[in-house]
Amino acid sequence: MFFNNKQKLRKEYDAKLVHLIRQSKQDLDNLQQLENLVDDFSLDTIAQKKIAESKYFYLFKEARIRRVQLK
Repeated sequence: MFFNNKQKLRKEYDAKLVHLIRQSKQDLDNLQQLENLVDDFSLDTIAQKKIAESKYFYLFKEARIRRVQLK
């Protein structure tokens, strides 16, 4: 009875984690394209790219620890 609820919560949070990973990957790709298109970009753009990259790799590492399958 209690284990069913625990598995249900785990699936729910795993789905949220997968959604966050996909969203952060899209943000990172957008910033990389912006960096490639613009020759004259500010340090703020570089900082945003580094932050997005760090978020993506952290979420990916968390998914690997939790053994979440990205479909």
